[in-house]
Amino acid sequence: MTTARDIMHAGATCVGEHETLEYAAQRMRELDVGSLPICGDDDRLHGIITDRDIVLKCVARGLDPTMMTAGDLAQGAPCTVDTDTDIDDVLTIMEEHRIRRLPVIGDHRLVGMISEADLATHLPDEKVGRFVESICAHTTR
Repeated sequence: MTTARDIMHAGATCVGEHETLEYAAQRMRELDVGSLPICGDDDRLHGIITDRDIVLKCVARGLDPTMMTAGDLAQGAPCTVDTDTDIDDVLTIMEEHRIRRLPVIGDHRLVGMISEADLATHLPDEKVGRFVESICAHTTR
């Protein structure tokens, strides 16, 4: 059985909920990633911020990314999986919620992330194809 732990990127870097969007964007550039988990003062996952969120929810609205925080964009409880979650369940969650990145939790802490690239690297082509088709079918409407 393949699990979330088997395919995740370990050690995801968080951005603090009180950090500015400017700082979050700089960290994304430094890490060469398009998203970062948002962690609170309690060291718990509070959401995920993407480069697209920064552009559409701040910059395109004429707001100041040096004044808005990552926490300002953290909406609702993020979808997560446990380290021992079966990969088929991981795919189902990502497809149902139309998400491209999924935080992995172990002992109530963020321990990794699963991205589209992780799926493509570790899974058979037919599973990856089904996932891509599911995600793209919803985003092209």
